[in-house]
Amino acid sequence: MPAYKHYSFDLWLTLIRSNPLFKKYRSVFFHNHFNFKYIPLEQVEHIFRTVDIMCNGINERTGKNIDAEEMYLMVISLMNENQVNLHDIDLPALYQQMENLVFDYLPQVYCNSTAAVLSNLKMQGFTTNILSNTGFIKGVTLRKVLRELDIDQHFDFQIYSDEAGMSKPNPALFQFMIEQAMAIKPLELANIIHIGDNPRADVAGAQAVGLAARLINSNNETIVNLTHHETPHLFPS
Repeated sequence: MPAYKHYSFDLWLTLIRSNPLFKKYRSVFFHNHFNFKYIPLEQVEHIFRTVDIMCNGINERTGKNIDAEEMYLMVISLMNENQVNLHDIDLPALYQQMENLVFDYLPQVYCNSTAAVLSNLKMQGFTTNILSNTGFIKGVTLRKVLRELDIDQHFDFQIYSDEAGMSKPNPALFQFMIEQAMAIKPLELANIIHIGDNPRADVAGAQAVGLAARLINSNNETIVNLTHHETPHLFPS
């Protein structure tokens, strides 16, 4: 197998997953504070799912990034049949409320083996990074989340689409990651692998710029399968 020296990881549904209570109470918050048409809570939840799927699809198609504030404004607008003055919304205060909610209902590490696998990679001298598209939660918040989950120390750098202004599978975003990895130590493209759960954003995006890629979690592979395949002497079953 190829001798990879740098491991790039997607974040959501690869290393962490959302706390289901966060989504529930996020909808409750919007239902209580921005529900000028008095729609039921279930409809608010549906609108959140719609905006999330729509913006993810647009970001993947254009390679650009729709920011969290824009997504929250879309939700408020759809809740109120586009009949609300968005200029009245205090966006910094709204996002702070959402960040507070994230820490009230913290995302969860995807599986029990995640931290151990990441730690083993670092112990063997491999470099690593996060390369993640963002949505309702910004990169600045996700950095705090990884510190709270005590896995941030396993990464040499983190790249988030809202900060870069680009989303996977945009080749420019992968090139940006490659440049940062090569600034740490000399690497060939063949030495870099990107791991994620999304066939289009992660696998096709990485392969389009000449990187190896591995799909996990959305198929029958896990992070343990990955490291066992690549470096079996480090990760015995």
